[in-house]
Amino acid sequence: MRIGKQDAPFTSICTSDAHSINVRGLDLCEDVIGKIDFTSYFWMLVTGTLPTPTQLFFCNAVLAAIAEHGLVPSVVASRMTFAAAPEAFHGAVAAGLLGCGSVVLGSAEVAGRFYAECVEATESEGADASDIAKAKIIARRADKQPIPGFGHPQHSDGDPRANLLLRLAEEHGIVGKHIGMLRAIQDILPEAIGRPLPINVNGAIPAVMLDVGFPLAALKGISLLARTASIIAHLQEETERPIGFIMSGAAADKIEFVPS
Repeated sequence: MRIGKQDAPFTSICTSDAHSINVRGLDLCEDVIGKIDFTSYFWMLVTGTLPTPTQLFFCNAVLAAIAEHGLVPSVVASRMTFAAAPEAFHGAVAAGLLGCGSVVLGSAEVAGRFYAECVEATESEGADASDIAKAKIIARRADKQPIPGFGHPQHSDGDPRANLLLRLAEEHGIVGKHIGMLRAIQDILPEAIGRPLPINVNGAIPAVMLDVGFPLAALKGISLLARTASIIAHLQEETERPIGFIMSGAAADKIEFVPS
């Protein structure tokens, strides 16, 4: 049974023979190992080309910005899974990443698609960014959807990571259509919803990465790659100072049983 497109049976990422491994046109042993840093290699794997110095700088910056933020849901899931199955390190990593969705960890992708949609609307309709931002915000609110990339439960006065990334974007001269749209949304929020909201890191990351040329479809990969590093660190700590069952017990103590 034929399912889906089947008219392009090829890959351009990697091939190998008995003597060599070729990745994106480079010999892995001759051209990559010991010569290209991992972030550049990641960029090349995703896009097919090595990053410019500016692209490398911002890719490193956003990976560092999103990797770690304490006992967030992905970390809690990983540590509790490892406590229950210490033989499955890989399973504990996967448990954390499986929760990468529209609310936590994967929200940068949601924000990026929203900003790209707004930018496309300004170009196709020849409209002002503020007008498009206001219309899109009102539409989301009518559907009871949050404004992606804005607000934070802890950093209510402004997400320091977002503030730094956007300041670096200004300093490096890479502010483009997506950061411009992010700012337009920020400026129109008080009028559109009646109050201002701070830009969070999941708003800054996609705006910055899209403006330096990272593909929209791969945005979630930034968060996944960064958080994988953090999860590995937490699992290593779990082997030395386990808290997985402490968190499990705390949940049991906190949640009240109510008969159905």
